[in-house]
Amino acid sequence: MRAATTLSVVVLASAGIGHSVVTSLDADIARVDPFKDMKNRPRAGHGMNVLLVGTDGRDKITEAERRRFRLGGAPCHCTDTIMIVHISEDRERASVVSLPRDSYAETPPHTDQNSGDEHRGHPIKLNAAYAEGGPQLTVRTVESMTRVKIDHYLEVDFTSFMKTVDVLGGVKICTAQPLRDTYTGLDLPPGEHTLRGGAALQYVRSRHADASSDLGRMKRQQRFLASLVDQATSSGILLNPLKFRDVTRAVLGSVRADRGFGTDELLDLGRAMRTFSPASSEFTTVPIGRMGLAVPGIGSTLKWDPVKAERLFRSLREDKPLATTPPRPGPSPREEAVPVEVAPRQIRVQVENGTTTKGLGRRVDEALAATGFRTTHRPVDAPGRTLRRTVVLHDPRWDRSARSLAAALPGSELRPSPGLGPVLKVLAGADFRAVRKVRAQEPVGRESEVVRGNEVGCA
Repeated sequence: MRAATTLSVVVLASAGIGHSVVTSLDADIARVDPFKDMKNRPRAGHGMNVLLVGTDGRDKITEAERRRFRLGGAPCHCTDTIMIVHISEDRERASVVSLPRDSYAETPPHTDQNSGDEHRGHPIKLNAAYAEGGPQLTVRTVESMTRVKIDHYLEVDFTSFMKTVDVLGGVKICTAQPLRDTYTGLDLPPGEHTLRGGAALQYVRSRHADASSDLGRMKRQQRFLASLVDQATSSGILLNPLKFRDVTRAVLGSVRADRGFGTDELLDLGRAMRTFSPASSEFTTVPIGRMGLAVPGIGSTLKWDPVKAERLFRSLREDKPLATTPPRPGPSPREEAVPVEVAPRQIRVQVENGTTTKGLGRRVDEALAATGFRTTHRPVDAPGRTLRRTVVLHDPRWDRSARSLAAALPGSELRPSPGLGPVLKVLAGADFRAVRKVRAQEPVGRESEVVRGNEVGCA
């Protein structure tokens, strides 16, 4: 009885500390009102829907961090990342749906937050809704497109993201292939890595690490979130009021949330996540019906598949799992071919040895041919023999073929060469290790893949 009494006191004290800690932080949350005067909203479903957006805000980042993590330039004041996070009513499942930033959207009628002008509904890229109408237009546009009622809004910028990862002690990710992006400075060799704040930001921001552009970036963001959930639920943070305070302070110190997202909601989520495991979360991207849809005045957009997207969002509204198959025990160790825009058999390649390593040109030629590329089978030596990094020379008119070829040569540099014609050149550098398998992308409109958190880790 004494033991039980002591345990009860400890539990109550811990709960009290947790509540007081979170309550003290509630006042520090920057507030927005994305639901002000909103009418004709979708009917509320079961569970809780949070619209999570990531902006490119970088006001509180130091000059040293800007240089180190390639965060220079002016922010676009738009949303780089848009996700609907659905927490099931029984608090046993989290479903995350990524909405591509370049999705074709049509805004509801609204007032421009910059000019004050009244606008009718008009076409727009989804990420531009934030620049034109802030959080409110973003929420209204997402609700209009999905018919999912958004219960809460959470906005994260570069600073809060980096702080959160650092407080967690870093987040573990793995990659089977090298990931390099000269725009963000990302440079990861194959294997397992624990990424701290700045490096983690490079990982989730990179769009040029492979040929899949923004769709590949969203998959990496989903992998990162799955690892973050695993880190938060397995490290005891949610059971330790002081650690929970530190994480909460890091998250809430530089985020913006709706007025209804407060102490009770935070504690509710914290309690729910205590029983979470990686298998409790599932991730997918809204199905795309047409890629590269050109819209005058807007540019290239992604058009959702209306039938499959509706099926996906109906699952959210009805609080049903997105995945219909039983969970797998973990990731498959087999190597999968990377999807590319142009099939290898349609790409003609001339290989040149840019080093003094004898036979390197022939080795690269044979490896590319074995992967399906139409090589000349006559590799030659390049004029300069001191090349450290492999280069793909291409005529700008064949840029899609060049991106597909570069995906097969991890870490290679794309270099335009006007007038080169349809035959691409590979200048093999000292960094060449192997050719990665690639395949033409599946026909557009197929069902989006749904993966669980325990299926995106390391094999």
